[in-house]
Order: sequence, then C-alpha cells, then structure tokens
Amino acid sequence: MLTYEKLKKKSREFLSATGMTQEEFEILLPNFESAYEKLYPPNLTFDGKARQRSSGAGVTGSMSQFAQRLFFILVYHKTNPLQTMHGLQFGLSQAQTNYWIHRLLPVLQLTLADLGMKPERDARLVASNPETREGGANLAIDGTERRLQRPVDSLKRREKYSGKKKAHTDKNILVVNENTKKVIYLSPTVEGKKHDSRAATEAAIAYPANATLDKDTGFQGYEPEGVLTSQPPKKRKVKS
Repeated sequence: MLTYEKLKKKSREFLSATGMTQEEFEILLPNFESAYEKLYPPNLTFDGKARQRSSGAGVTGSMSQFAQRLFFILVYHKTNPLQTMHGLQFGLSQAQTNYWIHRLLPVLQLTLADLGMKPERDARLVASNPETREGGANLAIDGTERRLQRPVDSLKRREKYSGKKKAHTDKNILVVNENTKKVIYLSPTVEGKKHDSRAATEAAIAYPANATLDKDTGFQGYEPEGVLTSQPPKKRKVKS
C-alpha cells in the first residue's frame, strides 16, 4: 500500500508522485489540517450532525492521519488515475476512494486559497494580479491535457479526442511567471480536440503592457496586443 511514511524517505519518488518536495509538503500540511477542521468541525459527524461521542473512537482507518490525507489527494491530482486504480494503491475500495476525493478536494482548494497560492481563474484580472508582474512580467503560456476514459457517446468521443495525445482528453491553458515559477492563470476546461492557440484566444487573457510571453509551436499565430512573444523555431525533420 502506498503511504506517506514510506515514500517521504524517497525524495525523487515523492516529488514524482505529489509534484512537491518533502519540505514543501511539510509547509502545506498544517494549513491543510486547519482548512479541514474549518470545513469539517471535529464536533460534527461526517454527515454534519452534532456528535454524541468524541471523535477518534473505534477502528483506526488508513486515512486517519492528515499527512496521509494530503498525500492521497496530491497523488490523485498529480497522476490523474482512475478511481479504482487510485484505491488499489491506497488500500481503498472504489466507493471509499470516491468519498475521500470529494471530501478532500474542497480542503485542498481552501488551503491553497488561504496561502494565496490559487491561480487566477478570471482572464480579465491577469494583468492586474501582482503575481503576474513579480520580478517583471516575464511569462510563459502552455496547454496541459488530462487523459479521460473513452466516452461512450460518439459525439463526446469526437470532442474529447486529442490528435496530439492520441487519446481522449480535457485541456486547460496555463500562464506561468518565469521568474517565480508560479502558475498565475488557469483557464476553464475545454475539450481535448481544441487547438492550444484557439483555446488561448477564446480565453481572452489580459496581459500587462510590454509583457514578454514564451510560447511553443502550439500557439503559432497567437499574438496578444502589446505583448512581446517568443517562439522557438520548429526543428526540421532529418531525411534519412
């Protein structure tokens, strides 16, 4: 079974599984615990009813420790597995996995909001966000895709199919501050077949004046007004 206590001693594997270093995890953990107790007060049951007995009695489950709960939801976010597979890694049934995912996602979102670490979701506010200009408005834009189960409906299959990934996906556009390495904007989710450049254009992101923007070939033709863009040249295919 995959546990925080086992993996925290393996720095490379821990980073691959969670997207965080052990030090970053330890900083996040107390804030995660505070957010959990804010959303789910200990004097209430899991169903939100007043407790008649103190919490902590009975059999201790595998998700009883806050470190394991944070580890569980970070691994889910980083690897995007099917719930059944995620449950197998953590010794949980699919139903238990579904329960904990939906219980812990709001906690993680509240934790990041309290720490000021949530990316901007309103494209119109990117230019005025202080984190956009921190160290200078040197930005990078990219598209990220998450694999999905193959939809049963044929129309949804066509919408979700990404020719780039050769799979069915959902897509988001990210803008990153290259100085701080922070994601400052996360776009709404769009279907995998939509081209990166079109998704960025439709998002209508407002950039600071004279910002620099690094982009890849997926954003060919994307030239926001007042922004200096930079795109690496496409490598030529070597003929054999």
